[in-house]
Amino acid sequence: MNSSNSSSLMGALLSEDQIPPPPKPGQPITGKVVNIQNNKILVEIDGTYTGIIAGREAVDGFNTAKKLMEGDEASAYVVGEENSDGYFILSLRKASREKAWDKLKEMQETNETVEVAIKEANKGGLMTEFNGIRAFIPVSQLAPEHYPRVNGANASEILSRLQKYIGEKFTVQVLAVEADEGKLIFSEKAALGKKRDTAMKKLKIGDKIEGKVTGIVNFGIFIMFNSCLEGLVHLSEITWGKVSDAANYARIGETKEAVVIGIETDKISLSTKRLTSDPWLKNVEKFMVGDTVTGEVEKITSFGALVKLADEVSGLLHTSEITEEGNEKIELEVGEKVKAKVIEINPDNHRIALSMKELNEADKPKKKSASVKTEDDVKKPAKKKAEKTKDSEEEVESKKKVSTKEKKEEEK
Repeated sequence: MNSSNSSSLMGALLSEDQIPPPPKPGQPITGKVVNIQNNKILVEIDGTYTGIIAGREAVDGFNTAKKLMEGDEASAYVVGEENSDGYFILSLRKASREKAWDKLKEMQETNETVEVAIKEANKGGLMTEFNGIRAFIPVSQLAPEHYPRVNGANASEILSRLQKYIGEKFTVQVLAVEADEGKLIFSEKAALGKKRDTAMKKLKIGDKIEGKVTGIVNFGIFIMFNSCLEGLVHLSEITWGKVSDAANYARIGETKEAVVIGIETDKISLSTKRLTSDPWLKNVEKFMVGDTVTGEVEKITSFGALVKLADEVSGLLHTSEITEEGNEKIELEVGEKVKAKVIEINPDNHRIALSMKELNEADKPKKKSASVKTEDDVKKPAKKKAEKTKDSEEEVESKKKVSTKEKKEEEK
């Protein structure tokens, strides 16, 4: 065989069995595990090169390294060129991130939930991660149990509340995922969606519940119950009587009982006072419309005065029902004793209306009413007088007749 034939044969053999190019950093590869020893995994690439997975690059969110066995196929990313030992540096961790983004998109489509650990907190929400991908849970997406209800939206107080959750595990659902921008947002509230919908369908007005106090604000107390529902006990529904500060009636984390008094879309209204009978109804039994009562002015308002009549019972003395002396209006003061008349009792609104005006008008002496004389009224006395005169004349004439008769008899 001459040299020309020999070279052409070698070229043909090389063309049939070309050597693949070496892998480059940033390139994904799939290879066969040929050896696992001392936390190092050797992977054969294209039957020609060998890659090594070791150290932090062997750790991913799927525990892939612990599951691999010799002969298995492994997906990894090339993160380093061939080293002095002839190995290309591979990473399961980076490959896992790519798999994680795909998994997250799938979870978003199927509304799948996942448990994550809270790593950090800021005034806007909580930071966590999923298979090495940093994720954010906005405050607005926290479950009622973890939502930081703070009066006046005090930023430092909100942050202080959120920091308490660092290290805890939350069950969340994917709200937004954008791999190209590295954006991942979770929602704890959405993860409760199905469970909450089911619980809401079963909830009825009048149901008694027991739950944990999750928030205390100026206008009331929030209670979470059935592990996914939250309701508000408004200031006016905390207890019978007046409540000025809800913090005097509950503590965060405390267990409380309440009754459901309203359900409107996502809003649940609760009451703790309606678990007991209304003392106002009992105390007001002693009063009736028309009664004269005496009480002490306990508050002056723009529309009148509140007068305390008994325990838990006050009456409203409206400005229009306060008497006037001459042209000067009476000015009442807190602590002053007043006497008034009960003019209305409204049990539904816990309202007693009072009036000083009606009481004083009733006490005034009644004047004789003036009347206008009619023609008949004028004629009646004259007629009576004429009748009386006629009677007198007839009586005189009768007497005359009797006298004449007697005189004739005497003459005989």
